[in-house]
Amino acid sequence: MAGLIEAIDVKRKMYFELEGVPYHCLDKEISTPTARGGQTLVRLKMRNLLTRAVFDKTFKADEKFKEPDLEDVEATFLYSDNDGAYFLDQTSFETLQLNNEMLGDALDWLLEGTAVQIEKFEGNPIGIQLPIHVELVVKETEPGFKGDTATGVTYKPATLETGAVVQVPAFVKEGDKIKVAPETKEFAGRV
Repeated sequence: MAGLIEAIDVKRKMYFELEGVPYHCLDKEISTPTARGGQTLVRLKMRNLLTRAVFDKTFKADEKFKEPDLEDVEATFLYSDNDGAYFLDQTSFETLQLNNEMLGDALDWLLEGTAVQIEKFEGNPIGIQLPIHVELVVKETEPGFKGDTATGVTYKPATLETGAVVQVPAFVKEGDKIKVAPETKEFAGRV
């Protein structure tokens, strides 16, 4: 059986299970009573890993949570269709499916063969962790003009091979392969 965690011991970035649902702690505040006999309360900002909803909830310091049965598995993106996206588990070689709600905007950054981490709860896929940087080809952008950078770096929109649009420096041209940080949707350099 998984161990129990008291609310007072939950830390930022920690995972815990409440009423059969896994959560990720984003922030924590402790309020200590000034009156005798008052209870210490713990306010957690937490993300539901199944629905991705973020909210605050207050607990008594001695309330207990289970450790969730979470696991990250290495997988490779295969393809997507109307039902979601399909990945190949690199350990068991089974095909894992994530529906569109679990994916969010992840398909904007995935090409066939991209390595990702699939988050599983009790053996079932619940989410995806993209790489820190992805390398994609610029399919369409306006040409840069000489003198554009006289006042510093200027940015322009560029459409990538996946259809995502990001802001790139003026020197980037169609056909360039660039690195993008999916989390921030920012240009991170040319390849």
